[in-house]
Amino acid sequence: MQTQILGYPRIGANRELKKACENYWAGKIQLETLLKCRREITKNNWDIQQAAGIDLIPCNDFSFYDQVLDLTLSLGAIPERFNAVALNKKNSELDLYFAMARGYQKDDLDITAMEMTKWFDTNYHYIVPEFTKNQNFNYFSQSILNEFISAKKEGFEPKTVLIGAVTYLLLGKEKEENFDRLDLIDRLLPVYTQILEDLVKHGAKVIQFDEPFLALDINDKTKEIYQNVYQKIRKQFPQLVIQVATYFDGLKDNTSLAVNLPIDILHLDLVRNLEQLDTVLNEIPAHLNLSLGLVDGRNIWKNDYKKSIETIQNAVQKIGEERVIIASSCSLLHSPYDLDLETNEDNLPSEIKDWLAFAKQKVSEIAFLRDFVNNPENDALVEKYKENQDAIYRRTTSKLIHKEHVKNRLDEVQPSDFSRDSAFIDRKETQQHVLHLPLYPTTTIGSFPQTQEVRSWRSKYKKGELTTEQYDDLLKQETERTIRWQEEIGIDVLVHGEYERNDMVEYFGEKLKGFAFSKNGWVQSYGSRCVKPPVIYGDVYREEAMTVYWSSYAQSISDKWVKGMLTGPVTILQWSFVRDDQPRSTTCQQIALAIQDEVKDLEAAGIKIIQIDEPAIREGLPLRKTEWQEYLKWAVDSFKLSSSNVSDSTQIHTHMCYSEFNDIIDSIAALDADVITIECSRSQMELLNAFSDFNYPNDIGPGVYDIHSPRVPTKQEMIDLIKKASNVIPTNQLWINPDCGLKTRHWEETEKALIEMVAATKELREIYQPTSI
Repeated sequence: MQTQILGYPRIGANRELKKACENYWAGKIQLETLLKCRREITKNNWDIQQAAGIDLIPCNDFSFYDQVLDLTLSLGAIPERFNAVALNKKNSELDLYFAMARGYQKDDLDITAMEMTKWFDTNYHYIVPEFTKNQNFNYFSQSILNEFISAKKEGFEPKTVLIGAVTYLLLGKEKEENFDRLDLIDRLLPVYTQILEDLVKHGAKVIQFDEPFLALDINDKTKEIYQNVYQKIRKQFPQLVIQVATYFDGLKDNTSLAVNLPIDILHLDLVRNLEQLDTVLNEIPAHLNLSLGLVDGRNIWKNDYKKSIETIQNAVQKIGEERVIIASSCSLLHSPYDLDLETNEDNLPSEIKDWLAFAKQKVSEIAFLRDFVNNPENDALVEKYKENQDAIYRRTTSKLIHKEHVKNRLDEVQPSDFSRDSAFIDRKETQQHVLHLPLYPTTTIGSFPQTQEVRSWRSKYKKGELTTEQYDDLLKQETERTIRWQEEIGIDVLVHGEYERNDMVEYFGEKLKGFAFSKNGWVQSYGSRCVKPPVIYGDVYREEAMTVYWSSYAQSISDKWVKGMLTGPVTILQWSFVRDDQPRSTTCQQIALAIQDEVKDLEAAGIKIIQIDEPAIREGLPLRKTEWQEYLKWAVDSFKLSSSNVSDSTQIHTHMCYSEFNDIIDSIAALDADVITIECSRSQMELLNAFSDFNYPNDIGPGVYDIHSPRVPTKQEMIDLIKKASNVIPTNQLWINPDCGLKTRHWEETEKALIEMVAATKELREIYQPTSI
């Protein structure tokens, strides 16, 4: 038996990549220093895998920003608007690459970034390829080959990881009407061929093609293209060991297609769908090897060796051990780096740490499973097996996990807890009577830039270098400065800036019971953006108010309305590492009741506008449509449970970003939020079509300022976007706001952009008049 992982975290043990990229963007380091960072991270990752005994070590799983964007550059699928960046001799290939991801605003150029969206049902974001009907591809970047050569020089025999050609096209978006991006396959394949030819010339033997769309609903045309693509690759490269990796769900109705592709290895995600194994084993042809994705690449719980070994033995019995590969379920990109870095008992108690495995530990788990199956009588291995089973038992019997009062409260929830007292049209009239908001109310999504100075205050406070009083005073000064500035430029509904918060999920997790936290458990979200997901290990409940203090303070110093800012239950669930010993829906509704308590307290404190962010509600959607309704039912119910127990005069907002809404617009409407704000600027308001076609009844704030790019939009650009929105949504339903929170931006660009946003809104108020209230 062999072992493999599909990919390794690329941020470095101490987020070295984040720091290097941000320093490069700021002009503080040269290109060579950035490239050196890459070399050090990839070499360390390969060393870890080799030391653990992994057989098929991946390369080309590293990325400076995003693996889809990497391939877009390699394939020369560069949108025309970036030609001037590419032709500028001052710019390196990486400068062009970062411009595509982040936009470009210098050298008398002002170029918008490419769209970004979620990678299937994860919190990772990828840069969406843009395709035209006459799209040309060319072998533009040799980064794939260069990393392979680098691995060979370091003494490794790596497998190269490539996003499969069919998946790559399906990940993209047509930028013209009346064509299907899959029809570009014959233009695309020759460039894949060139890449593979180069790899073979330099000694490549194994290629891993990631084809996660094989675990999704696909039509007959797509299935035929899959067959044709791999027949052509097989014919051109008979010497290669070709692996197709599927993940995030089971093959199901695509089983026959997948097992009959002319490939050597098929990878299955058995964490997400163990049931598919028996079906595959019944259909598998004699030549095909099977990679068993048994170690969870997306969660942090220890592998249950007993269950995994039973699964391996089942496969070995059917096809023989020489055809079985033991693997991670998907790339370990979605896992924190190393549990050994967690040494703070206050953050992560040893009892809970005993239940966990991060990426480095998961690599060892994979190697152990192979070794134990091969040598079940080895004393040292038997002892490790026993230690694992003891840890699994300790978790199931821990008194930390189950709280009867939480379970009892959930049992007592009534149908009336899921709905507002009045319909939206009546609530809107009541709210307008109280709030007196103008046409096109302006607001922001919640957070304002957290400067290095603000972060240093938090660090000093945690170290005991600032007292609680000193820390509060500093935060109050920053909050008041932000409130005054918003008043000065004319924003209508203010926010307090969230300076007391480290992260929109971690902050709430720290104040809720049932959560634990790592110190170094960072996971990449996009580019240099890393998050540190909390660990939900037990029943969730709230003991005291979490946000009332700061919301009340901000409201007390302004005559304008200040929003209370909360993270919704589905997003807290999705952006945490969630317990796997009860249904996710149960955990979500426990969180919803805790948020409900906070909403009630905010309302009692006089906060009339409360935003409950749910950017992850679309992200959590199962990949197969047959499972959508079950998820959407409990997800919508969880939001409504958190938000419905308020008076008609209290305005409930929610926020969503980087989502395709068309397929779930009825469920978004069922949330019954008074106002929804959405990311819209990168798509040029395209996402609003779903709301327009649906005749969405409530208010909408389509983002007019792309906060994931450092470029500052002009007033005219935002006027044009608002006009586009006004063409499809009644003006009296529209709010004006950025795409998302401003925490990661700098003050200089934020101030310029928001001043332009308010100016654009004021100009348009002179043009459009409200049709009704």
